[in-house]
Amino acid sequence: MPNEPDLTLILTALANGGMSVDEAAGILRFSPFCQTVGGITPDLHRGMRTGFGETVFAQGKGLEKLTAAVAGLSREGATPVLVSRVSPKQGRALLENFPSGEYWRNAGLFSLGRPLNLTPPWPEDGDCVIVTAGACDQAVALEALGTLRFHGCKAALAQDIGIAGLHRVKPWLPALDQAKIIIAIAGMEGALPGVLAGLVKTPVLAVPTSVGYGVSKGGYAALISMLSTCSPGVSVLNIDNGYGAAMFAARVIGKSKGQPGEGAPTGETARPA
Repeated sequence: MPNEPDLTLILTALANGGMSVDEAAGILRFSPFCQTVGGITPDLHRGMRTGFGETVFAQGKGLEKLTAAVAGLSREGATPVLVSRVSPKQGRALLENFPSGEYWRNAGLFSLGRPLNLTPPWPEDGDCVIVTAGACDQAVALEALGTLRFHGCKAALAQDIGIAGLHRVKPWLPALDQAKIIIAIAGMEGALPGVLAGLVKTPVLAVPTSVGYGVSKGGYAALISMLSTCSPGVSVLNIDNGYGAAMFAARVIGKSKGQPGEGAPTGETARPA
């Protein structure tokens, strides 16, 4: 980020009328893009540029670097902080270093400074409705739900209503039709998103999961099926990418990092197994 003399010059010029507010904001918008912490460079002003602060991706990071990343973002006032793809070992370490945070093992999410409240029951309607074909898709769905809640979006979760029992979709049709966007999560042959797009007017984000036997090939069969759907109004995310789907949905809904998470729990911080 700008060093102290540079920042002083900018603020002095602004105070003296030698620089407009827009000019100063334009400089500062891209200046504090890094501060090396533990060998990484947090993007401290991503929220200013895009409306959504940086999420720490935990997968592949050692505990020291992961802790440093969260500390760096939090210390600079860029709280709250969301961490995705957090393993149980990483979750325990983060809770030790940030006791006020919460770790949701089933979602692989750690949140500091904003409750996620991923315990059921969940709302049955919202700006985004997350739909899973089967119970095995829950981890991806909870990653999406937690990310949306972190960014202040009202989201519903409809689980285990895949096409093997298509009649299970019917009770959800009013909520699906009134939502701004649907996240449809499915493994196996991945047919659910195309079916939903043929039933309601709401745009569908399809997320294939690595669930299925043999030729499912870790989600590739579902991915190809979703990409090949004949139903219009379907966009496809990467395999198991609940986070990416939630971030796209949050932009569609129009929420930002300045919004509090809805349905925040009260009392002791939730730390489910």
